[in-house]
Parts: sequence; C-alpha cells; structure tokens
Amino acid sequence: MKSISGKKLIKVLEKKGWKLARISESHHIYIKQGSKIRLSIPVHKNRDLKMGLLKHFLQVAGLDEKDL
Repeated sequence: MKSISGKKLIKVLEKKGWKLARISESHHIYIKQGSKIRLSIPVHKNRDLKMGLLKHFLQVAGLDEKDL
C-alpha cells in the first residue's frame, strides 16, 4: 500500500460523499450523511499519514486501497 498525505486522503473522501463538518486546529472533521461515524483527518503540511492510521481510515470509511 502506498502512503499518502492527509490532504490527498481528504480529496478521496470528498469524492466518496464525505462532507467537511469543521476544522479543529490541524484536524479536519468529516461526516457522511446517514452515518454516525466521524473521521478526524490530521493535515500536517504535506506529511504522509502513518500506515496504521491510513488503514484505519480506509476501513472505517468503507474505502479500498484501489480508491487511493
């Protein structure tokens, strides 16, 4: 699996129907209509997300590695 930054993950989430609820410092909080799940995506400049965190976000958001 390739590692991506928080900014790139946000673009993928928005294409899949996730909406920005708010920004809390360097974390962007995303929600999806009809779901109680909230994702707090860290956006620290252009640094890549750690693999475990990226896999967690993909699993919770219902995305696949192909979506990246």
